[in-house]
Amino acid sequence: MGWSLGREDATITEWERSDGYATVRLRERGDGRFVVRLDVMEQAADDRAYDRVVLDERDAAEERAAAWREERDLD
Repeated sequence: MGWSLGREDATITEWERSDGYATVRLRERGDGRFVVRLDVMEQAADDRAYDRVVLDERDAAEERAAAWREERDLD
C-alpha cells in the first residue's frame, strides 16, 4: 500500500498510508528544528509503533520521513 500526502502547509507535512492505519508527520518547531513522527495504530496489519525524532536540518528530517514510509509500506 502506498502513501499519500494528507497535509502540507507552512508548518506541517503529513503522509497517510493507504490503509489509514499509519501516518508520518514532519513539522518545524518554533526554534527552527524539525520533528518527525511515525504513528502506526493498533489495528494495522504490521506492529503498532510510535517514534519521534528531532533533527536540526529539514533535509535530514525529510530523509527520516521517507525512510519510515519505505519501512512501513505494505506493498
